[in-house]
Amino acid sequence: MAVGIFDSGLGGLTVLDAVSARMPDQPFVYFGDNAHAPYGVRDADDVYDLTCKAVKRLWDEGCDLVILACNTASAAALRRMQESWIPADKRVLGVFVPLIEALTERQWGDNSPPREVEVKHVALFATPATVASRAFQRELAFRAIGVDVEAQACGGVVDAIEDGDMILAEALVRSHVDALKRKMPDPQAAILGCTHYPLMEKEFQEALGADVSVYSQAKLVAESLADYLERHPKMKGQGEVSKFLTTGDARTVSTRATQFLRRRIEFEAA
Repeated sequence: MAVGIFDSGLGGLTVLDAVSARMPDQPFVYFGDNAHAPYGVRDADDVYDLTCKAVKRLWDEGCDLVILACNTASAAALRRMQESWIPADKRVLGVFVPLIEALTERQWGDNSPPREVEVKHVALFATPATVASRAFQRELAFRAIGVDVEAQACGGVVDAIEDGDMILAEALVRSHVDALKRKMPDPQAAILGCTHYPLMEKEFQEALGADVSVYSQAKLVAESLADYLERHPKMKGQGEVSKFLTTGDARTVSTRATQFLRRRIEFEAA
């Protein structure tokens, strides 16, 4: 067994890189649903169905613990999966909670009532589906009060990154930041609510300004996962070799993933 990491495309590789660096001896199985990417423009039922299929495939690989390294899946599918679909001996975790815990400076597992926090004005950059779900605001409300969240749907950014067109991606980032600032001129913090966006963190920071704290997910998720596995060691599994699965063309995805991470990645057909 290993720990499963799922994303609709290549963005989850930023999370994989961070968790692999944090836990170099832990094997992972990465599943990219590249044939159906991007999820950010799909409706909630479609995202739910595709996510369930992907998680089931990772369970078949022996991954009792699966990380949804996809904000759209975490936003549109995770709560529904946890309420009615996931069996008692399996775990599926999302990427929002570690981010919100860092933003609100709450310790892992702190279930105390929501309270006021220092940050009052937060910009959320995410896919259209994540923004429409309002999942970030819902999870934040469990932990903090008095926080104004302005969400910006960043259409086109994921497609540009997946296509390797970083010039277009940078232009889109600046356009979306400009649109956000027209609605919230002075955000204190910015959430990069898509696992593709860490690749554009520098561009987001430059467009927002040095006085805005930018929160990116990969390292936060890695720390939370390490903590979770320390408390639930049975979920670590017994596998020794990591592997990469895709619903897309394995050769094409391998090439793009290698460019994405700047190290050789070999995918195989799921």
